[in-house]
Amino acid sequence: MERTVCIAGVGMIPFAKPGKSANYDEMGADAARAALADAGVDYDQVGQAYVGYVYGDSTSGQAALYYLGLSGIPMVNVNNNCSTGSSALWLARQAVEAGIAECVLAVGFEQMRPGALVAQWDDRPSSTERFEEVALTQSGADPQAPMAAMLFGGAGVAHMERFGTKPETLGLISVKARKHAANNPFAVFRTPVTLEEVMGSPQIWGPLTRLQCCPPTCGAAAAVVCSEEFARAHGLDASVRLRAQSLVTDLPGAFDGSDMRKVVGYDMTAKAAVEVYESAGVGPEDIPVVELHDCFTANELITYEGLGLTPEGTAEKFIVDGDNTYGGKVVTNPSGGLLSKGHPLGATGLAQCAELVWQLRGQAGDRQVEGARLALQHNLGLGGACVVSLYEKVG
Repeated sequence: MERTVCIAGVGMIPFAKPGKSANYDEMGADAARAALADAGVDYDQVGQAYVGYVYGDSTSGQAALYYLGLSGIPMVNVNNNCSTGSSALWLARQAVEAGIAECVLAVGFEQMRPGALVAQWDDRPSSTERFEEVALTQSGADPQAPMAAMLFGGAGVAHMERFGTKPETLGLISVKARKHAANNPFAVFRTPVTLEEVMGSPQIWGPLTRLQCCPPTCGAAAAVVCSEEFARAHGLDASVRLRAQSLVTDLPGAFDGSDMRKVVGYDMTAKAAVEVYESAGVGPEDIPVVELHDCFTANELITYEGLGLTPEGTAEKFIVDGDNTYGGKVVTNPSGGLLSKGHPLGATGLAQCAELVWQLRGQAGDRQVEGARLALQHNLGLGGACVVSLYEKVG
């Protein structure tokens, strides 16, 4: 990175089930206000804004931020499927790093409907059509099943067939997620569950049961991204820095049908992680806390290996040994993750950012990972795009 980029402030609102939240524009404005207040920055000091959402009309970002004022700043609306929030953050970081802007606001929100994700347009090709075609060729494919569950469930099946991973191991991820979320006031599902409850919940597809699938959620989150010089000049907290970041799109193996893990972004994750580690001069063994994209338990399973947190084929042992939680090697999703905190698509990446900033500041309360000075974020969207970000505490 050319200039030091700081996360001066973060904010989010409690996530909610569809129908239980405010409208998207109010949620986005509230999250932005929270981030600005956390940073100690007035809106008129913001030079640019990047606003992410997946389901919404064009210029919904303006509809939200106009509540904060009519300053005339450039605003860009961002949609990169489930990696939208971190894609907005990636753009904000680029603007600051390049010296184009000194203080940038990244905001993400989503107002979702109940039920599984469905295509919004039936009069044109789907942007995920190639992924769906591969999913339908796998053994046990069911055109009536939710497509996302079939895609990520297929990745879980691929891992099980190759390495002998047990279905119950996936269930343990949900148990861990709920245990972490119990300490997060922003999470939707905070009641602990047992492995028996997870495995006994209705089957969705393949090894995935209902409690292994993230819920449709409404919510918003935001971050104030600025240069170190801006932070120093305005007396802001410059202690949390965005040390390295990579955005990767699909690689050749995504559509050859050889491995369902690659269809859902395993190669993107691995490439982005390597680029971040090499840029920062650290390794996965140096990371004490991670917020990763657990839209389904199967994706958390394969992401452990994609990020290099454990060698390929060892994710089951990593889980069973408790190396993915407090007292283990790396605390994964202390927030409860998408499985328990919820997954408002456009907000997720910035909610992950907020959690990790709180962790590095020592402000995570009962979720705190003691002594954390590095934190890794992984946010994935089918279609596809994967953003991996490394945060560092200095001073």
